[in-house]
Amino acid sequence: MADRYLTFAGTAPGRFLTRRLGLPQPAALKRWSPERPALEGDRLLRTAGKSDLELTDVAPALTTSSERPVAVLLDATGVRDVETLAEAHTALHPVVRSVAASGRIVVLGAPLDPADHHQAAVQQALEGFTRSLGKEIGRGRTVNLVRLTDARAAGSTLRFLLSPRSAYVSGQVIEVGAHGEYDDPGADPDRPLAGRTALVTGAARGIGEAVAETLARDGARVVVLDVPQAEQDARRVADRLGGTALALDITAPDAGGRIVAALPDGLDVLVHNAGITRDRRLVNMPAERWSSVLDVNLTSVLRTTDALLESGTLRRGGRIVATASIAGLAGNAGQTNYGASKAGVVGLVRGLAPRALAEHGVTVNAVAPGFIETKMTAAVPLFIREAGRRMNSLAQGGLPVDVAETTAWLAEPGSGAVNGQVVRVCGQSLLGA
Repeated sequence: MADRYLTFAGTAPGRFLTRRLGLPQPAALKRWSPERPALEGDRLLRTAGKSDLELTDVAPALTTSSERPVAVLLDATGVRDVETLAEAHTALHPVVRSVAASGRIVVLGAPLDPADHHQAAVQQALEGFTRSLGKEIGRGRTVNLVRLTDARAAGSTLRFLLSPRSAYVSGQVIEVGAHGEYDDPGADPDRPLAGRTALVTGAARGIGEAVAETLARDGARVVVLDVPQAEQDARRVADRLGGTALALDITAPDAGGRIVAALPDGLDVLVHNAGITRDRRLVNMPAERWSSVLDVNLTSVLRTTDALLESGTLRRGGRIVATASIAGLAGNAGQTNYGASKAGVVGLVRGLAPRALAEHGVTVNAVAPGFIETKMTAAVPLFIREAGRRMNSLAQGGLPVDVAETTAWLAEPGSGAVNGQVVRVCGQSLLGA
């Protein structure tokens, strides 16, 4: 369903009226397209504190002077005390207003040093600084924080965050290298998944279909998995993308074994997207509604992940990307079952990521969507739907492709240093922020 308010707010009368009434003023976001694969304009570099990072290789074409930058990269890894923290204000204060619409601000921070509580305090302060700036900057612009020690490990992350692909990702804190390893992609940046096989569950429609399309665009051979009832749609998607369809009930006890048998040549990317809702307040929720949601959203994820790792089907250098939700991070009335299942996915990521990398050479991350424009959200009552759209820093709902782009970044060979992360794709939702 079209967002008519967003369209109206973009007209001259709409801009005038929304300003006068103090209403949200969403800006049309610039997303990736073949015609415009990059944000066009200068990328400005600013520094706070003394940094040892070498950024030119991973973020080329940086400039130290620009009147209207499309992106600003603030290297604050050298901030170690309150005095140098003030340099973050000094660096961004003069340029924030001039950043182009749908522009990007990325702050680079350092891991918190347990041996230096002053450094830990001010580096944690950067998180509050970043999230607050994201909520006030407006005009479709985003602000994110990346914690790192080695700039080389952040190449894929900076390319993503400084591009149109990250249009609906804002207010996030991403750690690079904490539980991962530097992985030189050595691949075509336009088709980083060329030669790789990706399995996407629940891929016959909606977000799963968008994920399959995006991975195929990036070069992957996609296996489109969905329930037998959706086999026709799954085959339609697979045929269009040059992939294969796999009709399978992911909750079946032998689902993992059947996937292993269907992939004799192995797998490089596993995307857990299949999910259902059965909303009702706990006091009115029968056991069947609870168990059906947990079976699809969590138990199947645990079982198939274990099967594909233990069998060696998921090859070294592989990627697991699971779908969580802001409902699992912040909770949501009427969704104790769904919230529990999606919080369980977060626990899976945090618990498995270090071990999966050490034992299997596989990274484990999650995306956590907020309000995404799908057939499901189109059926939500009008006022609840409008609240979901506006209650984020970008004042609009996201699109399935926003989740897909984030998934594709985490699936890249070059994202080996991104591990154990849960990245919200929610426009910096006010829920759980």
